Amino acid sequence: MPVGRVTRGTTGTNRLRRVDRYLAALPQLRSTPEPLVVDLGFGAKPWTTLELAARLRAVAPGVRVLGLEIDPDRVAEALPHATDGVAFALGGFEVPAPGGERPVLIRAMNVLRQYDEAEVPAAWARTAARLAPDGLLVDGTCDELGRICSWVDVTPDGSPVRFTVSLRIAGLDSPAIVAERLPKALIHRNVPGERVHELLAALDSAWVRAAPLSVYSPVQRFVAAMETLRGQGVPVLGGRPRWKLGELTVPWEIVAPVD
Repeated sequence: MPVGRVTRGTTGTNRLRRVDRYLAALPQLRSTPEPLVVDLGFGAKPWTTLELAARLRAVAPGVRVLGLEIDPDRVAEALPHATDGVAFALGGFEVPAPGGERPVLIRAMNVLRQYDEAEVPAAWARTAARLAPDGLLVDGTCDELGRICSWVDVTPDGSPVRFTVSLRIAGLDSPAIVAERLPKALIHRNVPGERVHELLAALDSAWVRAAPLSVYSPVQRFVAAMETLRGQGVPVLGGRPRWKLGELTVPWEIVAPVD
């Protein structure tokens, strides 16, 4: 039996474009000529799985994508949309794959949002255990339009290693808006005394400080905010090409919950 609970299944075209762009840049896609990627919990409609395949094929033409859902009716509705290299099947955190193959990437967006925080480590461990040795589970949350996103990279042993915020910076008032779309492991930790609260406060302060650059573009303003954070000692990963996309990535220990 599939492991997990049925989610609301809310989906929409282009909703997961930000995390897909992030996945497309990961080295795991280039580890084998025909990598397997799993879209865990694709929702009521198969659109985001099909979009994931199209975006990843732009950089890894041989990629195969498997969309998994715990709801049999959703799987039945998705099956007519299967194409060469894109399949749909019944499955949950146990991540069943044909022949027991291990995927290089598992995308699980908006899946754990309806779970309790205490359930997250076990879900990560069970799901990530199905990965290839160098694979990644990407667990995150986004708003309905895909303009406010965040996610966690988890290694095969179930350990979180990176945290990413990705925002549509055109028209952005405050990057701290991501607080309402943090992954389940962090959303209840955005309170004084917690590391993620400190990071979001520093990010918001850096954004305000960079306000004069908004006359040039919001992109320049966001890049300047990232440079400010680095100057303050925050180990911001990546560089200007990622920052220009509205992405902030830091090591997990920068936001890890305080025990």
